[in-house]
Amino acid sequence: MNATAKPPAAPGGTSSPFGAPDAPGTPGSGGHAHVPVLLDRCVNLLAPALEDRPGAVVVDATLGMGGHSEALLTRFPQVRLVGLDRDPEALARAGRRLAPFGERFTPVHAVYDELPAVLARLGVPRIDGILFDLGVSSLQLDEAERGFAYAQDAPLDMRMDPTRGITAAEVLNTYPAADLARILKVYGEERFARRIADTVVREREREPFTDSARLVDLVRNAIPAATRRTGGNPAKRTFQALRIEVNEELPVLERALPAAVAALAVGGRIVVLSYHSLEDRMTKRALAVGATSKAPPDLPVVPDELKPTLKLLTRASEGATEEEVRQNPRAASARLRAAERVREDS
Repeated sequence: MNATAKPPAAPGGTSSPFGAPDAPGTPGSGGHAHVPVLLDRCVNLLAPALEDRPGAVVVDATLGMGGHSEALLTRFPQVRLVGLDRDPEALARAGRRLAPFGERFTPVHAVYDELPAVLARLGVPRIDGILFDLGVSSLQLDEAERGFAYAQDAPLDMRMDPTRGITAAEVLNTYPAADLARILKVYGEERFARRIADTVVREREREPFTDSARLVDLVRNAIPAATRRTGGNPAKRTFQALRIEVNEELPVLERALPAAVAALAVGGRIVVLSYHSLEDRMTKRALAVGATSKAPPDLPVVPDELKPTLKLLTRASEGATEEEVRQNPRAASARLRAAERVREDS
């Protein structure tokens, strides 16, 4: 859930080890309107891995509008930043915003599970920090034609990269009822998944789904009236589930987290912002694996090769303060976890 911040003071450019950017920004205003979620906390958690380290490399795995990246490049003037995003429009806007940093910033059109290939192509063997700000971005939510927001009628697309992959409409119009119900139940944690799925299959025979307003009405009518009176818009869980399915968000994250940990140098840090329980549980498990000793519990002396590779920096997931939520309502569901690489793998 990427957002944006105020522009930095004029930075100085330095030579980059990465060569030319993959997706240079185009001229124009970045349109800085939103504040990045938990910005200060993210930057402070990454600081020990980036301060006073000439040539340090940090990856923003979910570049979005570039707010977190702008803060990192401003605070750590010796750092080089690689920004990944699957959304070409986000890359273009972030490129304009971060253009003053010159070759210190390298944008890459990629999904974050492609991190190993990206680093290999750029000739970067190890990174010093990486930030994941998961979920749908402010850019995607605010542009009605992308079809992410259930509050606005729009084509049922929901692709973060509109140049490839299936749309939400294709999922609704082609998946069997059992698969639709599974997606709604697992990804949306929807209690009435089967009822909604059966209604979708019945209604698509009458007319294929093309727009979000019809889907919102269908979900509202498919669930009991008592449920509709609480918990906000009843379509929000269905829209979340479809978005996760269309963009393969959880399989991508499952591959990306261990790849990110493996790319960290000793002393490097990983920070993950998630926005629903499925992402947070997956992040918790991935970091816990690295922070757990591989030695038997009764072993009196633990050999170095069996010691944990990670140290957890957050005792549990952290949320936004009340003040931040007042200023930025999209921070309300944010959960933050972080860890530091403490040794190499054996």
